[in-house]
Amino acid sequence: MKEKFYKYIQQLQDTITSKLEEVDGTAKFREDIWERPGGGGGRTRVIENGAVFEKGGVNISAVHGALPETMQKAFNVGDVDFFACGLSLVIHPKNPMVPTVHANWRYFEMYDKKGNKVNSWFGGGQDLTPYYLFEEDAKHFHQVCKTACDKHHPEFYPKYKKVCDEYFWNAHRNEARGIGGLFFDHLTASEEQPMESWYNFVTEVGNSFLDSYVPIVEKRKDLPYTDANRTWQEIRRGRYVEFNLVHDKGTIFGLKTNGRIESILMSLPPNVQWVYDYQPEVGSEEEKLVKVLKKPRNWL
Repeated sequence: MKEKFYKYIQQLQDTITSKLEEVDGTAKFREDIWERPGGGGGRTRVIENGAVFEKGGVNISAVHGALPETMQKAFNVGDVDFFACGLSLVIHPKNPMVPTVHANWRYFEMYDKKGNKVNSWFGGGQDLTPYYLFEEDAKHFHQVCKTACDKHHPEFYPKYKKVCDEYFWNAHRNEARGIGGLFFDHLTASEEQPMESWYNFVTEVGNSFLDSYVPIVEKRKDLPYTDANRTWQEIRRGRYVEFNLVHDKGTIFGLKTNGRIESILMSLPPNVQWVYDYQPEVGSEEEKLVKVLKKPRNWL
């Protein structure tokens, strides 16, 4: 399974980066091949200063070795070895009318000291973070997520949408990071869902990513915007940074397993503002977004 999934994410990385280059029309992804001292490595691809995308990364990695003590406590296990592979992406567009997007699909295995596999699971999802709310964009993104889920189980979309709303929550701000999408973790084998079924589900979601995001980018990338719109985008990006550095499990896992710091922090936007006690104008489009972020909404 690990070879099969790693091959899949290699192909998916190629598909996504080539499409995003086509959409941008100017910038190309820079590629870095890297090795992890403890075992494994990855292929990082970053796009910067494009016509459409200000900064973005589409990274794959496959790492293995002894699970560090800090993560043993998190997983509630003893001295074990692990293998983890996945694709992680974050795209920060230039135009404030285009939302930021994040997605991740991963596979994890754990072994005892004799090399026997003792556990394995899939995880992942995709979520949207707009700066200005276009309801039809939110509905489109969620509809693509639901369509992918419905091919596998009618309960998957409502279940994993709820998990996403709960996970991408900036508790210290009492607001959502964005308008959600899907989030799932620890998808382990059962009689009803063997690992092959989970593989088919996770790859279905991965294959739906470009359909969920690219039409929104195409629709919004040429809309006019002001310096004030841009300032608001940078203030909201600050909230994105806060979530990633304070709450995000993927960031924490990468830092605690001696991951490659440039790849882990590629999710951070290049231009961000923290303005003291900034309050959007009453009745403004900015306030409309903030109100939506205070309570998860059913978009469909």
